[in-house]
Amino acid sequence: MGAWIALTLLVIAGLALLIFLFSSLTGYRGRAGQALRDLLTWVGMALVLVAGYSYREQLFTFGHRVIYELLPPGSALRGDTQIEGEQSVRIRRRPDGHFTARTLVNGVPLTMLVDTGASTVVLKPGDAQRVGIDTERLRYSVPVQTANGTTFAAQVRLRTLKLGPITLNDVEALVAKSNALKENLLGMSFLSRLRSYEFSGDMLTLRS
Repeated sequence: MGAWIALTLLVIAGLALLIFLFSSLTGYRGRAGQALRDLLTWVGMALVLVAGYSYREQLFTFGHRVIYELLPPGSALRGDTQIEGEQSVRIRRRPDGHFTARTLVNGVPLTMLVDTGASTVVLKPGDAQRVGIDTERLRYSVPVQTANGTTFAAQVRLRTLKLGPITLNDVEALVAKSNALKENLLGMSFLSRLRSYEFSGDMLTLRS
């Protein structure tokens, strides 16, 4: 469906371009160079519009992640807030339908995608190195299913994993191979140790 919409937009942009050129044809007599430059400008604008529509979800997600990182913890716009009087955190759903948690792993800030389908916390190798794991000495022997197919990961233990006021020690985790993941995953090795986690509309509430 998305491809057909993109094609329709391209056709509409092309027709608009042709109408513009025909209506302006008399104004370009003797100025072929200017006509060519204007033509390329309109074609470029049409392609940018089509490309922007085709990758709208990725652009939306990228923009949300940038805003999430820039805003301070607890900001209403960021969507992760602590419930007063409880060891709990409430996270708002991202525009792409996912929930993002800003955590501290071994004291290092990492952003994670909440994934109840992941049996453990899973880290990208670069972020694993940031939290003090020597990825060169790991044994990648655990098969993991990702959106790109099956890959292999290495078992590790995280000294601490903190989300707002919630802190867990000695958390089981995996380190994925390079380019296997786009985001770190906050999986069930963390979520199952909580008192509860609840999805309600656009909000996810985690309680310890």
